[in-house]
Amino acid sequence: MKRILVRVVLGALVALLAAGGIGWFSLDKETRGLISTLPTNRDLLFWSVPQRDAAFRALDRIKLLAKWRTVAPSPTPRPLPAGAPLKLPLDVDAYMAGQRSAALLIVQGGKLRLERYGLGFDHSGRWTSFSVAKSLTSTLAGAALRDGAIRSMDDKVSDYIPQLKGSAYDEVSVRQLLTMTSGVQWNEDYADPQSDVARFNNHQPEQGVDALVSYMRRLPRAAPAGTRWLYSTGETNLVGILVSQATGKPLAQYLQEKIWQPAGMEQTATWILSKSGQEISGCCVQAAPRDYARFGLFILEGARVNGQSIVPDGWLAQATSKQADIGEPGRGYGYQWWTYDDGSFAARGIFGQGIFIDPKRELVIVSNANWGGGARDPGPMQARDDFYRAVQQAIDDEAAGR
Repeated sequence: MKRILVRVVLGALVALLAAGGIGWFSLDKETRGLISTLPTNRDLLFWSVPQRDAAFRALDRIKLLAKWRTVAPSPTPRPLPAGAPLKLPLDVDAYMAGQRSAALLIVQGGKLRLERYGLGFDHSGRWTSFSVAKSLTSTLAGAALRDGAIRSMDDKVSDYIPQLKGSAYDEVSVRQLLTMTSGVQWNEDYADPQSDVARFNNHQPEQGVDALVSYMRRLPRAAPAGTRWLYSTGETNLVGILVSQATGKPLAQYLQEKIWQPAGMEQTATWILSKSGQEISGCCVQAAPRDYARFGLFILEGARVNGQSIVPDGWLAQATSKQADIGEPGRGYGYQWWTYDDGSFAARGIFGQGIFIDPKRELVIVSNANWGGGARDPGPMQARDDFYRAVQQAIDDEAAGR
């Protein structure tokens, strides 16, 4: 996922800086300067913190930076009315500093009870989602099932992507792909230059075959399908291709039709494309923080449009509850959602992106950040989980009248 993004970015920087481009001069001088210093031979994981600060807010604002499709907002945006400030038992400024937060929003009971920004970012900008996009992609898979474009969760993946016939994915169901329990071999170690996630974007596909599909169909089976969970961005990218092939629509268009406009999004979003011209469905949606919050509310309220859910009855409850054991007490994995045993669940992306949803408390927490210690820094990750629990406790205390 990260290397896809980096190759797209770095391949265009020199020409960009020489020629300029749409949106380039709308960036402030400091941001343009930081982007101009991005190294041309190193992975995003090794960029400096200030370089990432600049890039995460600008991936789609430079004409030659990447190809992308737009997702138009609703003509009637959903209001996010202000509520009473939530009294939290912690120093929010200190928490945001530790997270290196660009945006932190708490919506509870349908009202915006905290909205704070940092890193020179504000509500009008778009911040990249990284793997938060996985949960959007999952919801689109549910919509395709409701629409009849996907017939059954138990259908084989190769029924929708025929070029996977004869591969290990002949034995994998749509359900197993969504839960990352395919049993197909995959290495997502970003520190290993020989890992699958490091190599697949440079794979030279056979003529007429999508580059990702060409790579994935060569992978061997490591365990029986359905018996082992293994995190794989490559498989989420396959989900996106499957949904696009089943519906006959680009994912950005389907997102606009099924979620972005019906849910009342206020700003245009973008979805970056791979070199094959497909949305990178495991990554790379750019959206405003308030619209991430609106997506959280949309899911919290059952993904309903005019009283009717866009996904089949019962599907969303399955998607957001534990379907796979990830080997961590109290946690699991649903259909591209991280789940907690207390009924809450979350979309998560590297460097601190997140949408946390707690139906019991009518709670949505949105985080955009650039963790200083790296993509999966355990310190900020634990601090964020602790923050979620502190917010839950504050809401419980408030309800109890304490």
